[in-house]
Amino acid sequence: MITQSLGGSYTVLVNGNMVRIDGKDADAIGKTVTPAGKDENVDHKGPVDRQKVWDRMKSCYDPEIPVNIVDLGLVYDCDIKPLEQGNRVEVKMTLTAPGCGMGDTIRRDVESKIKEVPGVTEVDVQLVWEPQWNQSMMSEAAKLQLGLM
Repeated sequence: MITQSLGGSYTVLVNGNMVRIDGKDADAIGKTVTPAGKDENVDHKGPVDRQKVWDRMKSCYDPEIPVNIVDLGLVYDCDIKPLEQGNRVEVKMTLTAPGCGMGDTIRRDVESKIKEVPGVTEVDVQLVWEPQWNQSMMSEAAKLQLGLM
C-alpha cells in the first residue's frame, strides 16, 4: 500500500514495514518513472544559488507526514563552502523523533536532492539532536496543513 507520494518518491507499507521507493524505480510499483534531476551538462563548479538548495530540501518529506522537512522545521542550518573546484553544502537537520526508523532514508534523500543543484560538488547532511524538535518549530503553513491551527 502506498502511504505517501510526495517529493518524487513513494513511501509504501509492506507487511508492516515502511519502505521508500525512489522515483527512478517507480515502475516497480506500477507508477511512472521520475527521471533524476541532475543535468550532467550543467557546470557544477560555479557558484551555488542558496535558494535552489532550500527549494530542493523543500522537495524532501518525512514518510509519515505530508509536509516538507523545511516547513516542518527539521533543517537547522545550511552552509555553503566554496572548494577549489565546486562547492560543499553542509546541512544540520533533525527528525521529529530520535527513534525514527526512516532517519537515514530522509538524510540520503536530502543529500541526493542537494547534489542536483548546479555548483554543488559535495554534500554533508548531519543528523543532530540539539535542540530537540517540537511542533513550535513548524511554519504556519505546516501547522495549517496538519490542522494544528
